[in-house]
Amino acid sequence: MRKIFISGIGTDVGKTVVSSVFVEALKADYWKPVQTGSFFSTDTAKVKKWVSNPISILHPEGYLLKQYMSPHAAAELEGVEIDLDALVLPETSNTLIIEGAGGLMVPLNKTMFMIDIIRKFDAEVVLVIQNYLGSINHSILSIDVLKQRGYNILGIVFNGPSHELSEEIILKYSGLKLLGRINKEKELNAEVISRYAKEFEYLK
Repeated sequence: MRKIFISGIGTDVGKTVVSSVFVEALKADYWKPVQTGSFFSTDTAKVKKWVSNPISILHPEGYLLKQYMSPHAAAELEGVEIDLDALVLPETSNTLIIEGAGGLMVPLNKTMFMIDIIRKFDAEVVLVIQNYLGSINHSILSIDVLKQRGYNILGIVFNGPSHELSEEIILKYSGLKLLGRINKEKELNAEVISRYAKEFEYLK
């Protein structure tokens, strides 16, 4: 099974949009190991709305936590401790897109972080970057921690309005492959996701 972990340089940078595009492009399955904020909505529900192919299976979350906050804090409010050993990959022979929560160093409990899930499942990493004041710093720190720990980085996806100077520095510093770009869309729906998916089919 091929496993691709969609991470980002922070929260709300477009991981779910990119995950949906990859699911559609690769006709892959989808899994969110840790979901917070389920009282309002879930990323799995969004992916379900945006993915239109008949092959992909969306698997239940490993941990489903109500409050929209860091996983370790949301879990503590519910009297739960996130146990990395208890997270088990869904049974599938298909490519699996795994979406993280927040950035790489988001705590799961007092000792483990989101990045440790990637190690546990030996997944390739796609880093989603959105341009904002401070995004160069967040991007380079994220890239450095992945490289220093020996992770397999598939490449970068830029999400949202482009900023040539910022992107040039990130790509030159990292030497990573630019996999593609998702522009800012007025509306996100299955048709838009399908259009972008065609641009990423080369990754099959």
